[in-house]
Amino acid sequence: MFRDSFSFVQAMSCFGCFGGSERSRQSPNPYDDDTYSNDGDVTSNVGGDDEEEEEEVEEQSRSKRSEEILKSKLQNGLICRQFPVKETNKLTRGEDEDGNKTINEFVRERKIGSGSYGKVVLYRSTVDDKHYAIKAFHKSYLLKLRVAPSETAMGDVLREVMIMKVLEHPNIVNLIEVIDDPEFDDFYMVLEYVDGKWAYDDSGPPGALGEITARKYLRDVVAGLMYLHAHNVIHGDIKPDNLLVTSTGRVKIGDFSVSQVFKDDDDQLRRSPGTPVFTAPECCLGITYSGRSADTWAVGVTLYCMILGQYPFLGDTLQDTYDKIVHNPLIIPEGLNPHLRDLIEGLLCKDPNQRMTLKAVAEHPWVTGEDGAISEYFCWCKRKAEEEEEPNGIETVAES
Repeated sequence: MFRDSFSFVQAMSCFGCFGGSERSRQSPNPYDDDTYSNDGDVTSNVGGDDEEEEEEVEEQSRSKRSEEILKSKLQNGLICRQFPVKETNKLTRGEDEDGNKTINEFVRERKIGSGSYGKVVLYRSTVDDKHYAIKAFHKSYLLKLRVAPSETAMGDVLREVMIMKVLEHPNIVNLIEVIDDPEFDDFYMVLEYVDGKWAYDDSGPPGALGEITARKYLRDVVAGLMYLHAHNVIHGDIKPDNLLVTSTGRVKIGDFSVSQVFKDDDDQLRRSPGTPVFTAPECCLGITYSGRSADTWAVGVTLYCMILGQYPFLGDTLQDTYDKIVHNPLIIPEGLNPHLRDLIEGLLCKDPNQRMTLKAVAEHPWVTGEDGAISEYFCWCKRKAEEEEEPNGIETVAES
């Protein structure tokens, strides 16, 4: 059954307060999440039963449209990757000479995370001796687990796989391989292993960073998110816990379990799928909103956490948090760098029409620092398009 559901693909997490949600019913712990896991957080409904039913229909419609757009891209080879994600339909499980479990050429080392849908394990490849984070799922469980009246967890996982098969960027966690053997109930996503996050303690948001480090991290987040938006993808859950840091200090955006894809310029959504304390004011009102602008607000909350080590809006209850996001003024301590204050105020502007855009962020004085504006990434699909336009088949050479 899973094979039938997944054939179209082959043809073509939370340390934030109130991170728990209607869709992640499995865990009572609001801080239980993992960047590599498909927890599928969804903000609790703020309206009545009729509004909830209307939002549910809209959410299903948007998810269906996202899947149709992704299927079309994959079927027509419209992907932004130099090398497609490897598809493996043969699974061999066993043990090595030391008794470690193996999956094909991967040797198990240790569990590194878990979520509502499956677990994440660190493996080492015997082919290239590199480490990989492998998400493991049971197809039967995904098909039975309902995340909405007419939607199962399978839909979330398939959409995440499709999105990651279309995209590739230095500031996005890369999907390497999908292992799906019709003879087994197990299904695996092989992801690049990113070895760390910035410091935090389990009782609250990540600890404050110095301006130099915060600026470096923010530049990476903005670069990755600009790429996603340019490729019509709304992440939907930007927050510190979904941002991994490599050993060289590069930030990579992970967890696309609630992401959506839009066509043309229609990025209007109805229900916010993200973590409540990172939710934009317009998303708390039960009205349609711009997914890109909501992502940008979440960047602002993330920056606030980076600099001040606390959330800008946090109540004693979920509804109290929403009320503060919508109504309370933004409080920024005195003595903050004026450019940084201006940036935070621009990102956390409650009016989405007046909120700073990512392009403006990329050119902001505090962001540019000594490195200059964040330039648009010369991605694979643009490189390929330019090469096709070159006369006499002469290829354009450009750095990424």
